[in-house]
Amino acid sequence: MSTLTLRAAPPERLDFLNINPLALSRLSQVEAERLEVGTTRTGVRLGDCFSVALDGSDTLTIEGGHERLDRVGASLSEGAIRVTGDVGQRLGEGMAGGSLTVTGHAGPYAGAGATGGTITIDGDAGDYAGGAVYAAKAGLDGATLIIRGTAGAHLGDRMRRGIILAGRAGAYAGSRMIAGTLAALAVGDHPGYGMRRGTLLVGSHGRLSPTFVETGTHDLVFLRLLGKTLSGLSAEHAALLGRPLRRYSGDLATIAKGEIWVAS
Repeated sequence: MSTLTLRAAPPERLDFLNINPLALSRLSQVEAERLEVGTTRTGVRLGDCFSVALDGSDTLTIEGGHERLDRVGASLSEGAIRVTGDVGQRLGEGMAGGSLTVTGHAGPYAGAGATGGTITIDGDAGDYAGGAVYAAKAGLDGATLIIRGTAGAHLGDRMRRGIILAGRAGAYAGSRMIAGTLAALAVGDHPGYGMRRGTLLVGSHGRLSPTFVETGTHDLVFLRLLGKTLSGLSAEHAALLGRPLRRYSGDLATIAKGEIWVAS
């Protein structure tokens, strides 16, 4: 297991786009320490802030996270990265495979555009987790994003594929959703705002948009299959499917093929 140990708080925001197990396995320790990770003209190198220990494995541990560590795991396609502490924005952006775990909190846009692999955040996540970054066509696009704590507003904005699980989420969860599955124990106001397709599963919610229509209580085979899938990720979320579920169809302001399932 290769290890990066934070020695001092970063003097500026750091970009970890090219810091992953595969890339580091091709480098010597000296070469790794010289990698540019700064985002200003100052020119911060990896070794300026971290002690580097490499063993050529497909697992990387970052001991001591910080809110200035941006795009951690963004280039991950295989292997595993584990961060002990917090991270900054765009965690796992565009990630294609592997496992990415953060024991602390994450900034905004976690999992944006991720097409594969599993991202797990033990703490909270900022706004637009699993959402689309500026000018992007889609948010989460096939990966699995698990947020044990609370997600901010616009969770899963423009999500196109994959699964998002969150303990709680702010307003506009699943906004402009294209497809995929989003489950949360509680969400704020206007879940599914502007959604075209996709499935939201919630334990409770704030105000619903008037462009969603209740279609009754259902017991469908699809829900049982979804429960089996979620049980392997979170027993708490799978338990939502063990209760009667009310279905809301919408958003009628778009093509109205989305649905919100609410545990009674």
